[in-house]
Amino acid sequence: MRPRHISQFVGQSSLLGANGVLRRMIEQKSIHSMILWGPPGTGKTTLARLLAKATDRPLEILSAVDAGVRDIRQLVQHGRGLFPPVLFVDEIHRFNKAQQDALLPAVENGTLTLIGATTENPSFEVNQALLSRCQVYVLESLSSDDLIQVVERALAEDAWLREHKVTLGESLTLLRLSGGDARRLLNLLEVVVQANGGSEASLRITDQMVETSARHMSIRYDRAGEQHYDLISALIKSVRGGDPNGAVYYLARLIAGGEDLMFIARRMIILASEDIGHAQPMALIIAVSASEAVHRVGYPESRIILSQLVTYLACCPKSNSSYMAIEEALRCVGETGDVEIPLALRNAPTRLMKEMGYGDDYVYSHDGEGNFAAQEFLPKSISGIRFFQPGNNPREREMQNRLRLWWGQRYGYGS
Repeated sequence: MRPRHISQFVGQSSLLGANGVLRRMIEQKSIHSMILWGPPGTGKTTLARLLAKATDRPLEILSAVDAGVRDIRQLVQHGRGLFPPVLFVDEIHRFNKAQQDALLPAVENGTLTLIGATTENPSFEVNQALLSRCQVYVLESLSSDDLIQVVERALAEDAWLREHKVTLGESLTLLRLSGGDARRLLNLLEVVVQANGGSEASLRITDQMVETSARHMSIRYDRAGEQHYDLISALIKSVRGGDPNGAVYYLARLIAGGEDLMFIARRMIILASEDIGHAQPMALIIAVSASEAVHRVGYPESRIILSQLVTYLACCPKSNSSYMAIEEALRCVGETGDVEIPLALRNAPTRLMKEMGYGDDYVYSHDGEGNFAAQEFLPKSISGIRFFQPGNNPREREMQNRLRLWWGQRYGYGS
């Protein structure tokens, strides 16, 4: 059921709609190196095939799971010609630095056009040198309407399904268990038909039928990481909610399902800052240290490190004051734009800048009493706006008292 033409492709309307950037590439028969980032079953491999076909370029496919530097170099040598190939690297986040570096010269000089696919954030998993030579396009999980189109096409075109005269009576459970993944949807559809087809002349799929059949697939789903988003969400919310029992349970589910342990560690680093922050500053340091330990030790021992981390974070006092501060500041920047920075805060590396008053009236804070000197740091047009509000916990109450002592009523810390 893999689409053979762009007209059969379902989903990703922002990229493949009338004005979508990938649609324009296909119409113009011209592509550049890119990273396709999105959940499983959203069409990354299919898009690579369609883009190569549209530009009449040979397509070479490597899996980062089993390809090495030698394989890459052989492809680079093979690609030196009038029609350089498109190289599709599945799970490019699994390439190490040496493998990614081997691609750099060929991508830069046009010996090949790279299309990498990843389910992980390329900012973390692809080195910056390679990332800077590629455009990142984000693919989204398929909507219910998209998944219905996939099912209807399969029922209409697949010979095996037509032979069983399969019809879709109910779709709610099928769509729910698919989780926006077209591949999982078709696998589940196949299992349902195999389990219920029998010798019947026709088969009408119901929610109960799907629910019963899916029980036999649950272990395979977990091992493939197909509950990825629900489980990581449950883990984060359990830690945020202060429940170490829920946290370690969902951690176990993720580990048993084969989740990338470094992905879990990275999410805990984010949580340590977003949800704990100033209430327990050591949480971020411990999360980073645990992440490094997981990287060094590997499975199975790293499960103990992650268990220590998530239970510790769950038991920490919580604060989202840093998160709220940056969100509010970004909102202000979006509304006010590039307002003038006070002259006193500007750098004055040249004589002209000094003559223009850059740096004048700046007071060196350490010259003030208690290493503090009251002065204006915000642009005049937004003077006095408070972005940071300490939370209600012992550490941040201490910060509140200090800010009240320094600033009085200027930012409202005196109230």
